[in-house]
Amino acid sequence: MTKQLQILVVEDEEAIRTGLADVLVYHGYGVESAATGPEGLRKALTGQFDLIVLDIMLPGIDGYEICDRMRAQDPEQAIIMLTAKTSDEEIIHGLKLGADDYVNKPFSVQQLLLRIEAVLRRSQAGIEQARNIRLRDVEIDTANLSGRKGSESLSFTRREIAVLSYLAQHSDRPVSREELLTKVWGYPGNLEFETRTVDIHIAKLRRKIEGLPKEPVNLVTVRGAGYRLVTLD
Repeated sequence: MTKQLQILVVEDEEAIRTGLADVLVYHGYGVESAATGPEGLRKALTGQFDLIVLDIMLPGIDGYEICDRMRAQDPEQAIIMLTAKTSDEEIIHGLKLGADDYVNKPFSVQQLLLRIEAVLRRSQAGIEQARNIRLRDVEIDTANLSGRKGSESLSFTRREIAVLSYLAQHSDRPVSREELLTKVWGYPGNLEFETRTVDIHIAKLRRKIEGLPKEPVNLVTVRGAGYRLVTLD
């Protein structure tokens, strides 16, 4: 018998919370929910969930802190953030803390279901990783989510390492945004919605591995084709 996947929905707006729970149950998931930050944090820390759907703006404790606390306890926990915030810096902050993806409010149920399925698929399957990735002035230890840039220590999220690993495996050519969404995020090839997830992750990575992020030499853009990681191996 196939194990029922368990999802925790942490959302203070009752209509959204109950609506999501009903839809997820209809699609075969086991669902628990929480209406406040402290309740959500308690359930997240004490329960066993395949995925947490986490609103950012919550009473008591915000979603950023919950995500940070969860990552400290379980680096492998899959998390999707719901956000009414649209600036890159705010979204980057959530992804930097280790969220696997984000969904902007308002959202369609179909869009959220696609992202949930994609995150669950990737968290269960994983991505083949090289042990080390060597770039100009940068060495990355994928197994330990760490690296060095000169004398500076670097840390990476699981998703950042997945992106770097896939690009390293295909370093002989540029990789398109759509290919990354399909192979790294697990989205279907015929996406019917827009997402800036790839662009935001690329920007985050450049801040870490480039001397001058606006003039990249390690993770370069190939105009009209995608991104290419310039490895030394």
